Amino acid sequence: MSKIKSDIQIAREAKMQPIKDILAKINVPDESSAFSPMGRHIAKINLEYLDSLKTKKDGKLILVTAITPTPAGEGKTTTSVGLNDGINKLGKKSIVCLREPSLGPSFGMKGGAAGGGYAQVVPMEQINLHFTGDFHAITSAHNLLSSLIDNHIYWGNKLNIDVRRVVWKRVMDMNDRSLRSIIVDLGGVANGYPRQDGFDITVASEIMAIFCLATDLNDLEKRIGNITIGYTRDKKAIYAKDLKAQGPMTVLLKEAIRPNVTQTLENNPAIIHGGPFANIAHGCNSVIATKAGLKLSDYVVTEAGFGADLGAEKFLDIKCRKSGIKPDCVVIVATIRALKMHGGVARDDLKKENVSALKKGLVNLERHINNTRKFGLPVTIAVNHFITDSENEMKALLNFCKTQGVKASKCTHWSDGGEGAKELAKNVVEICEGDKSTFQYLYEDKLPLFKKIEKIAQEIYHASEVVADTKTRQQLKDFEEKGYGTLPVCIAKTQYSFSTDPNLKGAPTGHVLPVREVRLSSGAEFIVVVCGEIMTMPGLPRVPAAESIKLNKKGEIEGLF
Repeated sequence: MSKIKSDIQIAREAKMQPIKDILAKINVPDESSAFSPMGRHIAKINLEYLDSLKTKKDGKLILVTAITPTPAGEGKTTTSVGLNDGINKLGKKSIVCLREPSLGPSFGMKGGAAGGGYAQVVPMEQINLHFTGDFHAITSAHNLLSSLIDNHIYWGNKLNIDVRRVVWKRVMDMNDRSLRSIIVDLGGVANGYPRQDGFDITVASEIMAIFCLATDLNDLEKRIGNITIGYTRDKKAIYAKDLKAQGPMTVLLKEAIRPNVTQTLENNPAIIHGGPFANIAHGCNSVIATKAGLKLSDYVVTEAGFGADLGAEKFLDIKCRKSGIKPDCVVIVATIRALKMHGGVARDDLKKENVSALKKGLVNLERHINNTRKFGLPVTIAVNHFITDSENEMKALLNFCKTQGVKASKCTHWSDGGEGAKELAKNVVEICEGDKSTFQYLYEDKLPLFKKIEKIAQEIYHASEVVADTKTRQQLKDFEEKGYGTLPVCIAKTQYSFSTDPNLKGAPTGHVLPVREVRLSSGAEFIVVVCGEIMTMPGLPRVPAAESIKLNKKGEIEGLF
């Protein structure tokens, strides 16, 4: 019996094509005006070229989301890649649009994030590490604004910024709990005025959110200028444009804003650009990348982070609202392993057949199906198959989906690539060509901010109520009085449960959503609602993935995947 190959072994054996040949498949000409090669297998598409495509008809948009994640793994990115390859095998022109991985989880708990098995995007090592430097540019732009704030205060503070009311933190693309709350400007008069500060992870930065929602460079610069950095003593807002920060920050992002193109193992184009987390931000790749894909192909497969209660809700209520795009079909990824965990099975017992636990855990899938239908979107299920799945378990899952009125496909893309996702691809194409979407947002713009939070909590999380102290409720009223009441809300909470308790699996009801704080993202144009114990600067686990990452004697990276 042959040994099962690891993801990195499969990736290293890939027969990659020159990036100009990949772009030729979507009719991008081999001209310097269209793209810039970043080595042999990566390119950045030029914004001027994308602008020339504006009159072209859009392709169909497929949103891939998932059930509530578990340690057993769901394989959402793997399924997105496999589905894209499957659609291409049907003779359709399809592009997969993904987020860029963050270094924080890569060296923390999760490891690499470029798909798996024979459904990957490559070159895997570059994508998971520094890639084209986009995240570094975002980090630098964010921290330039931090430097300009402290420098302005040091040189006389003409804007009368209250050092107690500076709301702009610093960022870095790494998990480091010790930086969550710090004191800066220590060391005497020459170093400035001491004040409390802190770090978020780069993927939680408002610059990342703006980067992924901006439609072009002008929009990017305008949004950056509208960032609220702090307040005066009489609570007058101070914006980044008051510090003349938007110009130099946009310069740092000028190259990063161009979408990155790579390829799948089957040499189909993949656009990988931007990467806000869905548990602390809106969890979608850039609007520019998605719109580029829609102009360049017949179908675009894109994903939203974590489960549908987080990633899909934010994709639909924030990204779609801001960009004017809408999905034609939603794919919910589920695994028998994960559903058994939602049914109470311990991770060590997942290999054993347990149909009763599976049936108990199916309430989680049912909740996500019903939630997605509230947006008026057609749904299909991708059952990401594992070799430990029994025939009885698979039969029970497929029968359940029939009772829900949704098609489900057994998918073997991890082992078989696009061939293993052809049935899913056929279902998706049939739905898209049937044009059954009657898309609608979960809430209207005019609904008060607290009511928007309640709408998500009750309709999506099935919470009984939202709890917030007087200070938080007053902040929301202040935001409304200052003209921000029509903005959508972006809820930051654990991804492991519909509730804020990560240990509460399945489909809990009647729980309470505690709002810890609210933050105005006036540049990104949404309100961040921080709930429960979620942190915008994660910490490393007891045994971080970094401990296993090293170079072997051949100079190859080990332990990242």
